[in-house]
Amino acid sequence: MPLELRSDCARCVGLCCVALPFARSSDFAFDKAAGEPCRNLATDFRCTIHASLRDRGMTGCTVYECFGAGQHVTQGTYGGRSWRDDAGTRSEMFAVFPVVRHLHELLTYLAEVLAMPAARPVHEDARRAYDEVARLSDADPATILAVDVGAQRRTVGPVLERASALARAGLGGRRHRDADLVGKDLRRADLRGADLRGAYLLGADLRAADLRSADLLGADLRGARLHGADLTGALFVTPPQVASAQGDATTRLPDGLEPPAHW
Repeated sequence: MPLELRSDCARCVGLCCVALPFARSSDFAFDKAAGEPCRNLATDFRCTIHASLRDRGMTGCTVYECFGAGQHVTQGTYGGRSWRDDAGTRSEMFAVFPVVRHLHELLTYLAEVLAMPAARPVHEDARRAYDEVARLSDADPATILAVDVGAQRRTVGPVLERASALARAGLGGRRHRDADLVGKDLRRADLRGADLRGAYLLGADLRAADLRSADLLGADLRGARLHGADLTGALFVTPPQVASAQGDATTRLPDGLEPPAHW
């Protein structure tokens, strides 16, 4: 089956609502153990409070993205079977799901590299890495559970690094990798082509900031104010990052990313 790298809940069996644990906090209204179905999960695997998740204290659900792992595991790995139908594979399915989610996140980054004209010198390596990660994602449960996700990240990392350098070449972007920018006033900041990998931007004021072609891989944007910010061409930005930030109709996002419903 072709790989899909965005979630399609209608073709999943609520895996993220069962397999993953969460704790009562500002993101979740109650505790839930791994393998325990969420109290809001209906018999048809749909969320009974989907339209009011944030109002009901379930903000964490609105920023989660499985990168297509849910439907891939459901329809591909397990041939459409449900954890309700096949109790014998229940725990295995729940263990396979997060591994595939990690693999699909890597595939999302690699697909972005392959779409970058400036990164053409690394396309061959990116394609090789993509094919290997895709092969693992398509494998049988035993093979998937044996995957060393850390090793895969270490293999893919240099490819993403080189692609980023090529895409940002000549922009003079500053290096803020892993920087503590929590709550910083960065209104109208010139961050074009900046290296913001792993930066802590929680609650940062980035209103009207220029983030064009900035590398935001792994940057923590929770609560960051992106109103009027320009992220056109920003690298390795994911739906969870966008959903965890604040923005509005004036926020310009990279191609392929839609503003979350709660903006």
